[in-house]
Amino acid sequence: MDYKSIAKKIIDLKNADLVLRDKLVKSGQLSEGYNEEMKELHNRNAKILNDIIDTIGYPTIDKVGKEANEATWLVIQHSIGQPVFMKKCAKLLESAVSENKADPKYLAYLTDRIAVFEGKPQLYGTQFDWDEYGNLSPNLFDHITKVNERRKAIGLNTLEEQTEIIRKQAKNENQSPPPDFEKRKKEIEEWKKTVGWIK
Repeated sequence: MDYKSIAKKIIDLKNADLVLRDKLVKSGQLSEGYNEEMKELHNRNAKILNDIIDTIGYPTIDKVGKEANEATWLVIQHSIGQPVFMKKCAKLLESAVSENKADPKYLAYLTDRIAVFEGKPQLYGTQFDWDEYGNLSPNLFDHITKVNERRKAIGLNTLEEQTEIIRKQAKNENQSPPPDFEKRKKEIEEWKKTVGWIK
């Protein structure tokens, strides 16, 4: 198995994603809902990565190296229109983490993202969205003390520190809250139903 070329392929998927994100940040389109071009790229990347996973199993550090392993997680994390794929990867990533072949931080982010889409509380508070006051805040989480304990256990900063970082980053990227909070909330719920996150 040519793991080197597979690793390069995965890194290329990540780079295409980041280039497009950068373009949307610069044009001020990042906070205008789920961009159509980005949606297509995320779905295409997920399909390619799924084929790779079906061939070699989860792209762990020992197989593809650290960079491609991180790129794998990023592609999965962004495959938000593919609930079945995302959940399949979460199980595989869980095994990889338990064997010390992937970073537990990636699993924390992925677990939280799935929880948010399914309307459940986060365990690590890694996922943020605009609140009704126009601030980026963590999505629903279970308990601040427990969240911070879990974060600390895998080497993450506190949720309070992370909130500050996230808000600063959004400011630097000129991101702005949705003009109509309720309308956006409704659109997100509709989208979740459409792609199959909730019934």
